[in-house]
Parts: sequence; structure tokens; C-alpha cells
Amino acid sequence: MIERLYVKDLVTFKEAELFFKPSLVVFTGPSGAGKSVLLGALLALFGLKGVEAKVSEVDLQGSFDLEEWGYDQEDIVTIKALKKEKVRYFLNAQSISKKSLQKIFSSYVSYLHQRDNDFFKSANLLTLIDQSIEDEEFYGLKEEYRKLYERFVKLQKQIDELVQMERRNEELKEFLEFEIAKIEKINPKEGEYEELLKVKKELSQKEKILQAIKRAEGVVEYEGAVLEALEAMGVDSSFFQEALIQLQDHFLHERSRLEELDENSIEEVLERIEELSSLKRRYGSIEEALKVKEEKKRELDRLMNLEFEKEHLLKELKNVEVKLYDIAKRLSQKRKAFSSDLQDRINKNLHLLKLPTMHIDFVQKELDTTGMDEVRVDLDGVPFDKISSGEYNRLRLAFMAATRAGEGVLILDEIDANISGEESMAVAKILKELTKRYQIFAISHQAQLASLADQHFLVEKVDGVSIVNELEGKRRIQEIARIISGEKITQEAIAFANKLLKEHA
Repeated sequence: MIERLYVKDLVTFKEAELFFKPSLVVFTGPSGAGKSVLLGALLALFGLKGVEAKVSEVDLQGSFDLEEWGYDQEDIVTIKALKKEKVRYFLNAQSISKKSLQKIFSSYVSYLHQRDNDFFKSANLLTLIDQSIEDEEFYGLKEEYRKLYERFVKLQKQIDELVQMERRNEELKEFLEFEIAKIEKINPKEGEYEELLKVKKELSQKEKILQAIKRAEGVVEYEGAVLEALEAMGVDSSFFQEALIQLQDHFLHERSRLEELDENSIEEVLERIEELSSLKRRYGSIEEALKVKEEKKRELDRLMNLEFEKEHLLKELKNVEVKLYDIAKRLSQKRKAFSSDLQDRINKNLHLLKLPTMHIDFVQKELDTTGMDEVRVDLDGVPFDKISSGEYNRLRLAFMAATRAGEGVLILDEIDANISGEESMAVAKILKELTKRYQIFAISHQAQLASLADQHFLVEKVDGVSIVNELEGKRRIQEIARIISGEKITQEAIAFANKLLKEHA
């Protein structure tokens, strides 16, 4: 429930702080005093209207899973809005966007103004009906339908993609074949590029190495002299002979390796390096080029098997569609069975509201996320979009009271406008019934609704400044009498106000 509302510098309000009860809260007062402005400030804190106050704040008590949205969980939830050059919102002192506020509290705060045409849209009516059905099997069927419909949509998407691919099949096949052939023509191998760079380096150093070996081989000419010197010195010459043998082995091995390099033409090596470099420039690496080739081959194979794949998916789609229709029919049967009783309950409310009989009809439509049902409502044969605003509002309340669905906060803007006193009393009684599930905030110009309020606030202007005060006792009687008789309050109006309050005390 909303416990507190605070506003500062709100249009004609300098400052106001209100504390609320968890039931029916009614605002009355002369036209233009600021009632709608005040409720607009409340709606703005939930992202449902634009912020007008420089400072506005609301305290809520209830179960909100704020941690799921990344905000601190508190016993009292506080939403604050500051307006200077731009509007900034805060949830429990943490910054939050208007869009996030709307998402978090969309199922908690409902705003019904005089002509909310969305209410009787088929999707909304289905939601109200479904939420009111107390049947575990029904909800099991809905979950089964939801999962199956997700599969149905996914299959349709896959088939559409295949159809698109078929349309550009030849062109795509040519492109894939070209890409594959371009890589296969070069026929790269993993590690080949690095090996060729090494060969290129060695070829460039070949002559230099051979000349160095030739010069170094001069040491062999002095072998006898070295042995003779070592012998004269009495030194064992075996170490020198072993070293000389190893040295000659190294020279021989290097000459053989360099002779093998002669089989590689430097021009051929450079040409091959350039071919591989072109692949590296296009794909990033030789390994990536090989990976792309395999991917293109798989895609080409898929193109060659499109018809088979499409037939398989179409068959599965048909099976899923048959199952969907079966579940949708069962859901529809349960909705119709429930709606028969629902229609009776609504019509009882409508009788109290002095309205003719209402009919709920189900028309079959193409399968969608809700099933096969489209819901249509008429009032004694007149479609809801053709009835008056007063009839519309009373029909909406009758629906809400009868469906037993929904809870939280309900904000109403002149819900009892353009109706008689007797009709207004019926509206008030319906709203009183709804307070079992909702905390209701309502603007009213009717004495009947004001007399049934659990909390009554008067909004008026004094020297051009809007003020709001909670009414009790004589002041409340005076305000209800003013609503009845106008600014010139009569004794008859006071007596009738007293009577209304005593009847509903």
C-alpha cells in the first residue's frame, strides 16, 4: 500500500504531505483546485505521468522483489523524483530510470481514467479471465501451450529462413563455391607460412654460410703442426682430434642441408609466401582461412540438402500445430465454462449499476500466444466502443469486481462523472468491494462516493495556493453538503450528508 505522499513546488501547491489508509481514499473539492494535479504527481512517481513537482516522494509498504532488479530490499520502499533542469528518479536512494520504474510497478499500480480504451481489448480481457480461473489443470495446460507455441514460432522462423535461402540458393551456392575454390587453389597447410619464412631467411644467408665454412676449413691444413706442438709439450692430443672430427661433421651436415635448399627456388618461395599472405590479409591467419573453408563447405552441404531439411521441419510444424489446436480448444472450453459464471456475476453488478445485460462472446482466431480465443464484449448488443463514458466506466468496474483478479493500488480519475446519484452510490459500493484487493485513490464530484470513503481529503485554493487537508467530523459533513447543494450550503444538504455518513458508518 501507499503510506505517504510528499510534494513540494507542484504547480499551485507549495508543499503537501499526506498519510494514507489501506482502503478507499477519496479527493473532493471545487473544479480547478488541483485534485488531478495531486494524483498526477502520485502517478508520476511510478513513471505513469510526467513529473511536475520540484520534489516528490512516495513511501510504499508491500512485497516487492527489488533485488531481482538490482535494488536494495527494504521494509519501506521509497520512490523520489527531483526536477530541476531534468528529472531524476531514486528508488531507496538508488538512481533509477523512468522506464525501470514502470516495469517494476506495472503490475502493482493501475490507473483508470475516464476512457481507458485498452481495458476491453481482447488480450486484456483474456488476462482478467485467465487470472480468475481457479483450476490447476487450466494453468498446467497454459504452461504446456506456452512451451509448445515457442517451439511453433521457432519452427516457423527456421522454415522462413530456409525459404529465403532457397530463393537465393543458386547465387549463394556460386558464392560459396567461389570462396571454397579460392582457398583450395592456394591449398594452405597449418605452419606452412612460418616454415617458408624460415626457408627464405636461410636462402638469403646460404652464400654467407658457405664462405664462412670455406675459411674455417683452413684449420685442417694445420692439423699436423698442432699435433706436433702438443706432442712436444707432452699434452694428450686426443681432445683436439675429437674436436676436429666434430667440427668436420658440422661442416658436412651444413653443406648437405644447404644443398637441399638448392631444390627451392627463391622466386618460388617468395611467390608462395605472397599467396599465403593474401589469405592472411583476408582471413587474419592461415588457420582461420582453413576454418572458413570448412564452414563454407558445411553451409554448401546444407544448401544441397535444403529441400530435405524443409520437409522435415514442415512435418514437425504440422505435428506441433495439431497439438497446439488441441490444447487451445481445451483452454477455450474452460474459459467459456468459467465465463458463463463470470457473466452472471458481472450482470449482477451491472444490475446494481443500473446498466443493461452484458454478453461475453468468444470468437476463434489464428493461434497466438494466448490460444485461439478472441473475447468480445457488448452491452445489450452495443459494442463497448459505442457506449457512453459513464456506461464504460461502470462496465469496467463491474468486470474488475467480478473477475476477482488483480491487487495493489488503483488510481481513478473522476470514475463517477456523468452519472446520477443512484448510479454513483452503486459505483461507490463496487469500489468498496474492490478495497478487499486494492488500495483505491479516487477523485469524485459525487456525495455518494465521498460518503463511503475510508479517508476523505479536501483540495481547495486559498489566495491562489492549493492546499489539501483530511476531513473528519463536521468539516467532512460540510464538504459533502457542498457537493450536494453547491457553494451555498443548505440545511437539507447538511441533513442528507449526515444521513449518507450514518448509513455507511
